[in-house]
Amino acid sequence: MSARTLFALLVLLLLALFAWLNWGEITKPTLLSLGLTRVEAPLGLVLVVALGVVSLLYLIFTIGLETAALLEVKRYARELLQYKKLAEDAEQSRYTELKRYLEAEFARLAEAEKEEIRALEARIAETLEKHGNTLAAYIGELEDQLLRLLTQPGREKS
Repeated sequence: MSARTLFALLVLLLLALFAWLNWGEITKPTLLSLGLTRVEAPLGLVLVVALGVVSLLYLIFTIGLETAALLEVKRYARELLQYKKLAEDAEQSRYTELKRYLEAEFARLAEAEKEEIRALEARIAETLEKHGNTLAAYIGELEDQLLRLLTQPGREKS
């Protein structure tokens, strides 16, 4: 219980104790004016009943207010849960979209890498062919020089 409720209960308990201790005086009849007419009734009892009615109205009002607050909190909780689900769905769709984007990007990069590897292989093959031709030319030139040297007339054979 809250401190405010405890305080209200304490005040009502003290008033009930006061009324019980002074019950004889509370029930003593007195001449009361109601504006247009006069009535003989116990003033204390009228005031105690009025206090009870006001207390009962306060209790009903408080219960209504608490009930309305609880219903409002419940409604907010449902809305919050709904918004949370929407946010999770949006986040999940962003993750899915990001996954698709990354897969497409990786596929594009893999294709670009394959193209670059093919181009490098072609350049390597071209370079190897060029160097092979150069080497063959050098070997042919060396062979020609050796044949010339071996077939020179002034040279002895052993």
